[in-house]
Amino acid sequence: MGDRQQSVPGRWRALAVCLIAGFMTLLDVSIVNVALPSLQRELGASSTELSWVVSGYALTFGVVLVSSGRLGDDYGRKRMLLIALALFTLTSATAGLAPTALALVIIRLLQGAAAGMLSPQVTGLIQQLFSGSERGRAFGMFGATVGVSTAIGPLLGGLLLEAGSTGSWRYIFWINVPIGLVALVLGLRLLPRDETSGRRQPLDVVGSVLLGGAVVTLMLPLVFAEQGPASVPWWLFGVCALFLAGFVAWERRAIRTHGQPLVDFAMLRIRSYAFGSALIVLYFAGFTSIFFVLSIYFQQGKGYSALATGLVGTPFAVGSGAASAVGGRLVPRFGRPLVVWGLVLVIVGLTATVVVLLLDPAHVGWFTAAPLLVAGVGSGLVIAPNQTLTLSEIPPAEGGTAAGVFQTGQRIGTAIGISAAGAVFFGQLAGSGGDYSTAVGISLIVTLVFVALALVVGLVDVRLGRRGGGTASGQGT
Repeated sequence: MGDRQQSVPGRWRALAVCLIAGFMTLLDVSIVNVALPSLQRELGASSTELSWVVSGYALTFGVVLVSSGRLGDDYGRKRMLLIALALFTLTSATAGLAPTALALVIIRLLQGAAAGMLSPQVTGLIQQLFSGSERGRAFGMFGATVGVSTAIGPLLGGLLLEAGSTGSWRYIFWINVPIGLVALVLGLRLLPRDETSGRRQPLDVVGSVLLGGAVVTLMLPLVFAEQGPASVPWWLFGVCALFLAGFVAWERRAIRTHGQPLVDFAMLRIRSYAFGSALIVLYFAGFTSIFFVLSIYFQQGKGYSALATGLVGTPFAVGSGAASAVGGRLVPRFGRPLVVWGLVLVIVGLTATVVVLLLDPAHVGWFTAAPLLVAGVGSGLVIAPNQTLTLSEIPPAEGGTAAGVFQTGQRIGTAIGISAAGAVFFGQLAGSGGDYSTAVGISLIVTLVFVALALVVGLVDVRLGRRGGGTASGQGT
C-alpha cells in the first residue's frame, strides 16, 4: 500500500481539487434556505415551488449517485468528475438567470443531477489515491468539507443577500461559477490520468432505472410531507417496495449471467460497510434537519436577518471543521468507538440547544453558540471517521459505486429528517398559536431521536467487534 501511495506524488494536490468540487455541491444543499424569503418576494414563488427549489436538488442528487459511481469506476473518475463539474457550473450560472420560480425549480433538478454525478467521483478518487493512515487524513479533510459546507451555507448565503439589493438571491448560485471554472482548470492539470487497462463494462441500464425509481418513489412522499400530511402520496411507498424487489431480482440475475451488477450485494456483507452505511442514514436525518428548522425559527420567529441567522450556525461549522481534521488522524487508532463518542457529544450539544430554545432567553442566538459548538465537534468526529471506516474494506476499483450507495443513504436520511422535523415544527406551530420557541424545541427532539438511533447502531457495531475477538469495525485499517 505504501508503494502505491508513492506512485501518486500529486495526490494531495488532486485532493485539493476534489475538496473544492465537493464543497460546491454540498454548499448548495443548505445555502438556498436563507434565500427562500427573497425568492418568494421577487419571483412570486408559491410554498410548493419553494419546497421544490430545496428538495428537488436533493432528489435528483440522490437518484444518480449509484449509476454515476459505477460509470466512474468503469470509465474513469477524472473524466466523470470533469464532465459533472462542467455541468454543475453551467447549471449554477443558469439558475442565477432564472426568470420564474418554475424555471428555477427545473434548473435546480438539473443542478442536483450534476452534483450527484460529481460526488461519488470525489470519494472514489480519495479511495484510489490514498491508503492506510493517509486515507484517514484525506477523509478527515473531506469530512471537514462536508460539515463546514453544510453548516456555513446559511452564513455565506446571508452575506451575499446582505451585500446586494433586489435580485441578490441570484448570487448564491453565481458564486459557484468562478469556483467551478478554477476547479475545472486545476482538475485538468492535477487529477491523475484515468487508467485505461481492463475491459469496460456497459452500464446496467435496467438496474439503474429500477434503483432510480426506488429512490424517487421513496423520497417524493418525504418532499410532499414538508407541505403538510394531506398532500402526501403515501401509496408511493408501495411502489418503492416494488421497485426495490425488482432491483434486487435483476441484480441477482446480473450476478448469475455476467457477473457485472450495478451494485455488488457482497458489499453489504462487510460489517464495517453495512453498519457505517446504516449509521450515516440515521445521523444525516438528524444532522441536516437541525439547520432547516433553526433557519426558519430565527428568521421567521425571531426576525433575524439572513446574515444573523447564518452566524448562529457558525459555531457548529467551526467545531465540525476542526474536529474532522483531528478525527481523520485518530480513526486508524480508535476505530468505531471514536464515532460513538462523537455521537455522544452531538447528543449533549443538541440537548443543551433544545433546553436553551425552550427557555427562550433574550439574545437566544448567543446562548445557542456553546451548545452548537459542542455538537459541531461531535459531528466532526462522526462524519469523516465513519466514512473512513465504512469504505476501509472496499476495494478501490469499487470505490465509486460503494460511495454512491453510501451517499444515497445520506440523501435519503436528509429527506427523512427534514420531512419529520418540518412536520413536527409546523404542526406544533399551528397547534400552539405561533409559539416558535416550543415548535423549534420539540422539532429538535426529533433530530435527537435520529442521532440516538445512530448511536445505537454504533454501539452494536462496537459490541460485535469485541465479541468477535477483534476491534470495532475498521479499526487499525
